[in-house]
Amino acid sequence: MPGGDNLPSGPAGRPATPPGDGYGPQAGPPTVTIGSYPDYPSAQRVVDYLADNRFPVEHTAIVGTNLTLVETVLGRLTTGRAALLGAGTGAWFGLFIGLLFGIFTVGNWLAVILVGLVIGAIWGAVFGAVAHAMSGGQRDFTSASSLRAGQYAVTVDAALADQARQLLGRMHLTPTGATAR
Repeated sequence: MPGGDNLPSGPAGRPATPPGDGYGPQAGPPTVTIGSYPDYPSAQRVVDYLADNRFPVEHTAIVGTNLTLVETVLGRLTTGRAALLGAGTGAWFGLFIGLLFGIFTVGNWLAVILVGLVIGAIWGAVFGAVAHAMSGGQRDFTSASSLRAGQYAVTVDAALADQARQLLGRMHLTPTGATAR
């Protein structure tokens, strides 16, 4: 490190340049793909089988490839539904605030919690409806997103690849390919 000799040592010792080439984390030991599977449960079954047979599974990885983002549309979002969803969110927040205030209440703590829940639901409904109305018709639907892989490869450190292949040969599950990475 330029000028590193002029710097005093700190609690961690002398400053030094970080290891590696500066383009991300260290790659680690070379790995070999011992099988590719069409779904995650199949790849998980392979690693579980290796673990059951005392293979050091801390040297394995399941790598999903051909990733696809899937957004499943759940339904149309109207102002009323936006208000209802906002009321639910607001009720949870109001319940939380009510519980906080209820802890320090000398009198009827249950009433404080219920008032917090109701006020939170009302404000949540108002904000949900207003936010939806202000969107101007953009994104008038609710959805859930998920990330899916087209294929799952099981990789192991190259030094352990032969041992893993021998164990998989006894498993009677046929991988779709075994290539080096």
